[in-house]
This record gives sequence, structure tokens and C-alpha cells, in this order.
Amino acid sequence: MARVNVVCEGPTEARFISDVLAPHFWSRRIYLTPTILGVPGHKGGRVNYARVRKDILLQLKQDANVYCSTMFDLYWLGAGFPGTALQSTLVAEQKAVQIENAVLQEIASIFPDLRADIRLIPYLQVHEYEALLFSDTTALAVALGQTNLATQLAQIRNRFETPEDINDDPNTAPSKRVAGIYPQYNKVIEGTLAAQRIGIDRILAECPHFRSWVERLAALPAE
Repeated sequence: MARVNVVCEGPTEARFISDVLAPHFWSRRIYLTPTILGVPGHKGGRVNYARVRKDILLQLKQDANVYCSTMFDLYWLGAGFPGTALQSTLVAEQKAVQIENAVLQEIASIFPDLRADIRLIPYLQVHEYEALLFSDTTALAVALGQTNLATQLAQIRNRFETPEDINDDPNTAPSKRVAGIYPQYNKVIEGTLAAQRIGIDRILAECPHFRSWVERLAALPAE
């Protein structure tokens, strides 16, 4: 059995991990548990590295037999993350990988006794959680209770090679696009319902960076 505590950005990501992603691993005897970043009652927001590092270290220190992963949005990432310099020529997935690797290297080098090189699997969502929901725009529209919006959602999705390429701009990030055509969008409730309706297999097929994270988790030894 492998246990993985996933430090995540807010309630939406926590629900996604517990209700959608974790069941995918049960047959492999890999058990994911979400833990929301920061103090109790935190509802997400811009994530800075000081907070992230503190919570990662807490997870690594409190149980030497547990793995630690993360789930934070690349979009609007807060200050202090290693690996963020000189990224202008990189595509989004490359930026995420660079930061993930830099976080791993920084923590592993400063705290070698925690075995972060083995136990830490950093992950950044490109560009944000709602990108995953564009994996199936028909299912997303049904989950929103607005089947008439399926065409508009599909038009957004079809402009990009993958859902993860939907751009990171204050007006055009994935969540802004959903809210732009459906202002009543509830991130926690409808965001979770949509992911459940879409299903993990469809998300894996459509989102390559997300898929690479899931594959890394699936490769953890179960004993």
C-alpha cells in the first residue's frame, strides 16, 4: 500500500482528488488524501512558495512512510517559486515541468534526510483546474445544467490543441471562460460534478501534463 498526501490549492481541488482521482488508484492500493494549503478555512487564492514549502515539509516530516504531492494552478502562481526565472520562451507544460523540478531539487537538497527525491511528486495544473473540464464540453454543459451551452464550450475547446493550452490571462483563463458564458458557475459544486461526469479516463486522454502526473503516482510501489 502507498499513501500519498496531496497538498492542494482549495476546496475544489480537494473534492476532485477525493471524489474523482483517488478512486482511480484504489485497485492499485495507492491511496490519495487531499489536504488544503494553509490554515483551516482557507478557500484558495494566489499561492506563494513560502506557504507551499511549509506545508510540503510538514507532510514529509510527520510520517516517513507517506509520499507527498501537490496540485496548484500554474495560472496566477504566487511569488517565490524556484524555476520561474527565464521562462518566456517555454510553452505552458514546459514551464510547469521546470518549476516542479526546481521545487523538488530545492527541497531535496536542503532537507536530504526527508528523502524528498523519492517521496515528493510536485504537480502544477496547466493552467488551472477548469482546464480539465474542457476535456468533454458536452459533459461539462450537462453538469452545469445548461446543455444549450455545449456548442459555445466546444468552440472554446476547439481553438486549442489540448485543454491545458487554454490560456492564462485574467480574462481568458479556463475558469473565466466558463464564467463568461455561465456567470452562475459554482467552482466547488459544479466543478466537481463536471469532473465526475467527464470521468478520469477522458481527462487522461485529453490532458497530457495531468496524465504524466497520474502516471508518476501510478508508478509508486504499492508495498
